[in-house]
Amino acid sequence: MSTLTEAPPPLGPAAPEEKPPRRRGRFTPYWLLLPGMLWLIVFFALPMVYQASTSVQQGSLEQGYKVTWHFATYWDALHAYWPQFLRSVCYAAAATVLCLLLGYPLAYLIAFRAGRWRNLIMILVIAPFFTSFLIRTLAWKTILADNGPVVHALNTLHVLDVTGWLGWTAGDRVLATPLAVVCGLTYNFLPFMILPLYTSLERIDGRLHEAAGDLYARPWTTFRKVTFPLSMPGVVSGTLLTFIPAAGDYVNAELLGSTDTRMIGNVIQTQFLRVLDYPTAAALSFILMAAILAMVTLYIRRSGTEDLV
Repeated sequence: MSTLTEAPPPLGPAAPEEKPPRRRGRFTPYWLLLPGMLWLIVFFALPMVYQASTSVQQGSLEQGYKVTWHFATYWDALHAYWPQFLRSVCYAAAATVLCLLLGYPLAYLIAFRAGRWRNLIMILVIAPFFTSFLIRTLAWKTILADNGPVVHALNTLHVLDVTGWLGWTAGDRVLATPLAVVCGLTYNFLPFMILPLYTSLERIDGRLHEAAGDLYARPWTTFRKVTFPLSMPGVVSGTLLTFIPAAGDYVNAELLGSTDTRMIGNVIQTQFLRVLDYPTAAALSFILMAAILAMVTLYIRRSGTEDLV
C-alpha cells in the first residue's frame, strides 16, 4: 500500500519539439507557372482591359477618345450588324458540321484501319499547315474558278441548281457565294477536327469492340453503342476548335465571298482599319466573344462529357 501512495518521481525536462523539415522546392511549381502567367497577363488580359475601355469611349481620331461609359455603343453595334453576326454563326455551324462528317470517317480510318499507312495519312492531314493560311485560301479561288473543272462538274451533275435554290450559289458560279466561303472554312479548319477525333478514337480499347462482337452486336450497333460514345471528348474538342475560329474568321469571306457574304470578322476589321471607329469595333469584338462563350458553355453542358482531348 505504501508504494501506491508514494509520489511519482519528478519528471525530467521535456525534450524540445522537433520542427518538421522545410520542404525544399515547394515554390518551384509557381516559378514554373510564372512565365506562362506573365504571357497571359501581358498579351491577353491587358489587351482585353484596353479593348473594354475602348468600347465605352466617345470621340474621334482627330480629337481623341475619352472614357464616357457610353454603353449604348453595344446596342448600336448589335442593331446595325446583327445580320453579319447571324451569318457568321450559320457559316461556322455549316463548316463545323461538314468538318465532322468528313473528319470522323478519316479519323476512324487512321485509328483502326490505317495500319502501316497511319503515319503517312497523318502527314497528309497536317500538310496544309506547312503553307500559309492566306495561300491555302487563295488556292480555292483557282479551284472554284468559273471555268474550272469543279464548277463544270457541279453544273453537269446539276448540283448548282440545288444549291442555287437553297441560296448558297448564284447562277452557274461558286465564287463570291456562301458556298465558296463555307468550302474555304471547311478546308482550312478540317485538321482541327481530325486531330482531336483521332486522339480520342486511338484511346479506345480494342477489346471493347471484341466484347461487343462476342455479344452478337452488329458493326453499326458497336459503333453506336461503344465507339461513338467513347469518342465524344474528341467530337466536342474538334467542334469547338472548328466553330470558334470559324465564327470570327474574315479571310475566307474576304477572298472567296462578296459584300453579301461578309462575316462579323470583316466588319470588325473594317471598323478598326478603314473606318477607324474604335469603340464600335471593340464593342463588336466583345459581343462576338460573349455570344461564342455562351454558346460554347451551353454546348459543353449539353454534350454530357467532362473529358476533353
